[in-house]
Amino acid sequence: MTADAVLHAPLVIDVAGTELDANDRRRLQHPLTGGLILFTRNWRDRQQLTALIAEAKALRPDLLVTVDHEGGRVQRFRTDGFTHLPAMRVLGELWMRDAMRATDAATAAGYVLGAELRACGVDLSYTPVVDLDHGHSQVIGDRAFHRDARVVTLLAKSLMHGLLLAGMGNCGKHFPAHGYATADSHVALPVDKRSLKAILADDARPYEWLSTSLSAVMPAHIVYPKVDAMPAGFSPRWLRDILRGQLGFQGAIFSDDLSMAGARAAGSTLEGALAALNAGCDMVLLCNQSLNGGAPVDALLDGLSQAAEQDRWQPNADSEARRLDLMPLLPPLPWDELMHQPAYRHALERLP
Repeated sequence: MTADAVLHAPLVIDVAGTELDANDRRRLQHPLTGGLILFTRNWRDRQQLTALIAEAKALRPDLLVTVDHEGGRVQRFRTDGFTHLPAMRVLGELWMRDAMRATDAATAAGYVLGAELRACGVDLSYTPVVDLDHGHSQVIGDRAFHRDARVVTLLAKSLMHGLLLAGMGNCGKHFPAHGYATADSHVALPVDKRSLKAILADDARPYEWLSTSLSAVMPAHIVYPKVDAMPAGFSPRWLRDILRGQLGFQGAIFSDDLSMAGARAAGSTLEGALAALNAGCDMVLLCNQSLNGGAPVDALLDGLSQAAEQDRWQPNADSEARRLDLMPLLPPLPWDELMHQPAYRHALERLP
């Protein structure tokens, strides 16, 4: 497949270390690569991270650089000046004491989060988590704001406002619900046996109420057997009929990591990628597979190219437009300027 033939760069990949090697450079220039996801292993300090991202973008100016950086226990960069952000549950607890103070603190957290990442070259963080805290999820826990969908929605919207002020989009996750199921989809395939009516009336309400303000959504690797036999991220029923059709969502849809145990219901990594794209995902993530030579990444790039030639999947211009819409419109403030910016310093003071 030639670059000229590609209308759509759907794959988000990672790199092995703190510098790009020849394999990384080759993969980042592949026409099907549209994004880079960073992890703690890619971090030594701000100067190194900024240089890594700058080199990646020199190779691919349209590359969307992303990271899971939520606050609390999911924060990839924690040293060399990065602010330790609170877990989202802290904002929910503050809401119970002073709701209006909590909304301001959430906006401050979003602004600090977005501005610090953007100063290093990151375009998007996969946040906010809008799962409800049912109290028994092994993986969500204090990543959730609250049990009440209304509180979750308003705090998420406040955090998203802060991201927007920093010039960053957002990604609500994990659609339609990850807080009710007990198992961790990284290591198992969770099942949520509730009815569609029950899920839409509770856990999925934030997606309805945020339908005009979410930039992107990430579906859960969870099966809801009363709705579909496939996990949500591989289900046209969930993505096309419900998320886009019924809830009216217009932004980008990212699959969750195809290497997670919860994704194996769709078969091999290639079969999972094809199922996700054909179900309605605009982009698919393959994480932690660049290590030890990265053969699984090359296999997926080659497999997607062959699948397009065989008409098992077709690049989608609308999906590519949604990917490009996530790119920041304005240049970021360099770190040293950010540290002295009054709005940033005020936001630090407003964190809980």
